[in-house]
Amino acid sequence: MTDTAARSASEDVHRAVDAVWRIESAKIVATLTRRVGDLDLAEDLAGQALLEAIEQWPASGIPRNPAGWLTTVATRRAIDGWRRLARQDDRYAYLARELENSCSGADTATWDPDRIDDDVLRLMFIACHPVLNRKAQVALTLRVVGGLTTEEIAKAFLTPTATVQQRIVRAKKTLTAAKAIFEVPPREEFGSRLGAVLGVLYLIFNEGYAASTGSEWMRTDLSSEALRLARILAQLVPREPEVHGLVALMELTASRFGARTSRDGEPILLSEQDRTRWDRAQITRGLAALQRADTVGGR
Repeated sequence: MTDTAARSASEDVHRAVDAVWRIESAKIVATLTRRVGDLDLAEDLAGQALLEAIEQWPASGIPRNPAGWLTTVATRRAIDGWRRLARQDDRYAYLARELENSCSGADTATWDPDRIDDDVLRLMFIACHPVLNRKAQVALTLRVVGGLTTEEIAKAFLTPTATVQQRIVRAKKTLTAAKAIFEVPPREEFGSRLGAVLGVLYLIFNEGYAASTGSEWMRTDLSSEALRLARILAQLVPREPEVHGLVALMELTASRFGARTSRDGEPILLSEQDRTRWDRAQITRGLAALQRADTVGGR
């Protein structure tokens, strides 16, 4: 391979890694957090897997399921680490079985985004744990679930970047000290976390609706993920009107995404939008969610 071809392959891999991380980072970190029981360790493992991808993909090619490849490599690193330390035998055995059963091939690992026990939603409930204050909940969730940089979070809340970084570090340490369990909390604990979860979902959706940084005016992938999680949450707590109200707001707002920009990416005012490009299915779902919120709220 010539030097030019090698550089081109390396650049392609870096672009692929960046794209995978932007789209799938929350799912990767959430899955790893469930497996290793530690958010900080999960992020470290994901970072190590990214470095391996940058080293290996130029020669081996980009796998068909890059996110599955990264998750599998990170899981194997966790197993290797515990094996070297000669401890945590029970967790090692569990991970080894899960790796064999669920991740036997990096390219065959699949996501099931409609499962009610969604890993990203679990991660959000941990990030919104009541041992954290609201500012820490929001900062940590936007970082690990929304995939926003500390600079983006700081800009959104008019807070110094260093302050946000310290807030996230302290939040992780607090969760570790509290031995927070990676699971959707019991129903009786929903009240102490639900408001924070709804607030963070809205912030993630809003960052996608009008991106605070970057070259793109909208980040529809971010808004779509927030809406997906809100739909799952509505299934978990069908008697909570605020959840259905948030789903309605997101569905109706997202229905206009296709008409909000021109082909060259320029924004189009609401009064000038082509309404035939609005998503009628989303409008129908939004109105249905609004009706459910009204019905439940009036019980």
